[in-house]
Amino acid sequence: MKLDRILLLGNPLLYEKALPVSPDELPSLQADIQDLHAIILEFRAKYQAGRAVAAPQIGLMKRIICWNVERPITMINPELSDLSQEMMELWDDCMSFPHLLVRLQRHQTCTLKFWDENWQPHEWHLEGSLSELIQHEYDHLEGILATQRAIDSQSFRWR
Repeated sequence: MKLDRILLLGNPLLYEKALPVSPDELPSLQADIQDLHAIILEFRAKYQAGRAVAAPQIGLMKRIICWNVERPITMINPELSDLSQEMMELWDDCMSFPHLLVRLQRHQTCTLKFWDENWQPHEWHLEGSLSELIQHEYDHLEGILATQRAIDSQSFRWR
């Protein structure tokens, strides 16, 4: 079961910043990338949620996000920009604390640049729930958890 690889809230690795991936190390990361994509599917089957996961969540301290909204996509060395001033408030969840929801704010829109597994560049303009999703996963690459972005001390509830 690949889901067992997910680090849980409190693990110190979750608070560390991930390192960039170089093109020459990509082949050695393929097994972990496959596991990350499998984890999304296992999490969905168990919790009826889960659209993406970041490599640090399995202790792989690399700037990789695996995404599965309409199809599986691997995002390497993602960069966020053009974060809107308009914010949205939501209850966020996370594979690293699957039974906890956190009330927080995220930017309504953003731009994402990344490289795929074939080292081809991509640029996406995201809004709403997809903007929120990528901000959540990007935070993992920066060593930031949703619990650190809670609106206040009353912004936690059990799923």
